[in-house]
Amino acid sequence: MLRKADTVNKALDAAIAMKEPEKIYEAMRYSLLAGGKRVRPLLCIAACELVGGDEETALAAACAVEMIHTMSLIHDDLPCMDNDDLRRGKPTNHKAFGEDIAVSTKGVSPTRVVRAIAAALLEAAVVLGGIMGGGNDDEVENLRLFARSIGLLFQVVDDILDVTKSSEQLGKTAGKDLVADKVTYPKLLGIEKSKEFARKLNQDALQYLAGFDEDKAAPLVALANFIANRQS
Repeated sequence: MLRKADTVNKALDAAIAMKEPEKIYEAMRYSLLAGGKRVRPLLCIAACELVGGDEETALAAACAVEMIHTMSLIHDDLPCMDNDDLRRGKPTNHKAFGEDIAVSTKGVSPTRVVRAIAAALLEAAVVLGGIMGGGNDDEVENLRLFARSIGLLFQVVDDILDVTKSSEQLGKTAGKDLVADKVTYPKLLGIEKSKEFARKLNQDALQYLAGFDEDKAAPLVALANFIANRQS
């Protein structure tokens, strides 16, 4: 997984090479290449390989999903949204380059993207991989159901971490959902019930992989468990 993440990072670097206008491309590269777990592109590649495809086949789609994910982070951090100061342990895009540059970098109006994009992108990454790898309808549908479970799982865990971890541990501002009085799973269910729900979603996700070759499914199993147990 570390090797594949390195491959993705190199492909992203090559895809957004510096050119005019330099300030815009510098800001794009600042957020895109700031690190991160690369969960979505890894899911895309793993799904592709599961149904018989290869890494190279999925790489362009994997990078595209990661670019959209990065755009959503830039959007989420803007003053009109969460107005955050920290992302992946670094100043957010609008803090580093100014709000006008950040808006140009993300390329869409603030009202057109909602928080649900996180779960939708996880599903898109897996389904894209399955399609690119030549999966049949049943295989792609099982991958879609797997992805829906881990998409919701990602959000539940994110909500839990927001109230149980520090900003230093998360690499972004902790407790902002509580301050903003957002409707989150811990607020609705409490911490323990939210953790229980997360465990069930993880189990549900893995059931949708049961019909696939165990060895080929191992990377997706590992990614699902990583999402369930992540600490940042």
